[in-house]
Amino acid sequence: MDTEPHNPPMPAAAPEAGPTLLQPPQHSWLERTGRSAVAAVLQGQAFVRFVGEAALAALRVLPRPKLWRVRAIWHEIQIGGYEALPIIGLTSFLLGVVVAYQGADQLRHYGANVFVVELVGYAMLREFAPLIAAIIIAGRSGSAYAAQLGSMVVAEEIDALRTIGIDPMQRLVLPKIVALAVALPLLTLFADITGVFGGMVMASTQLDIGFAEFLDRFGRVMQGSALLIGLGKSVVFALIIASVGCFQGLRTQGGADSVGRQTTLSVVQSIFLIIVADALFSVAFNLLDL
Repeated sequence: MDTEPHNPPMPAAAPEAGPTLLQPPQHSWLERTGRSAVAAVLQGQAFVRFVGEAALAALRVLPRPKLWRVRAIWHEIQIGGYEALPIIGLTSFLLGVVVAYQGADQLRHYGANVFVVELVGYAMLREFAPLIAAIIIAGRSGSAYAAQLGSMVVAEEIDALRTIGIDPMQRLVLPKIVALAVALPLLTLFADITGVFGGMVMASTQLDIGFAEFLDRFGRVMQGSALLIGLGKSVVFALIIASVGCFQGLRTQGGADSVGRQTTLSVVQSIFLIIVADALFSVAFNLLDL
């Protein structure tokens, strides 16, 4: 007979409840819209403040030629201007071909082949050349400015400059703004030449208008104001691109992800502001009968 005491089985321990994960709050679309609007207003205020600081830095530098960083400006012109010539030249040439080709079919129906000169001339000099050059530079140089300054912020180089008494606005931002304000009008002029040449090639092949005839009419009917308007636009576009790129680069916070985010924002905002400025120019020139 078994004399050992019978031990009742121990009850199974209840499984411990795991830690409760906090779910992110769900905001309504109205609240999300309000938050986005407030963020946009605050960013706009910060951008206006940045432009004011850049203007004050420029006023401090202008009367003191020793503070002009000529070598840095020349370096930025070479990178943002000279090295962009091939892509802008090719794009403008193809755009001139497209403009002339699209107009050739319609002009041929009405026997107005010769008016392709005005079509290509005014379209390229007033609108397409400065706009396409600005958009390409926004994606090329504007993004480079944001990435460069953002990387310096992440590496704490901007803080180091401030610590030793060097103004980053004067040292880094102003040379980029000045260089692009010089380079973009020259790139626009180059885009004018290649775009008109593309229109000449298409007019010669589709409308039997030779180069000599095209250039003769171009010199007689085109007004100098069309070229000056396009170059004036390009200066404003350059200020927009450089300012937005530097502004977004200096707003970088965190690590590499923030650099990429600010770089993307700089390109998107630059192109948006360029198109807005171009629309405002069109309205203003229409009111002024230019």
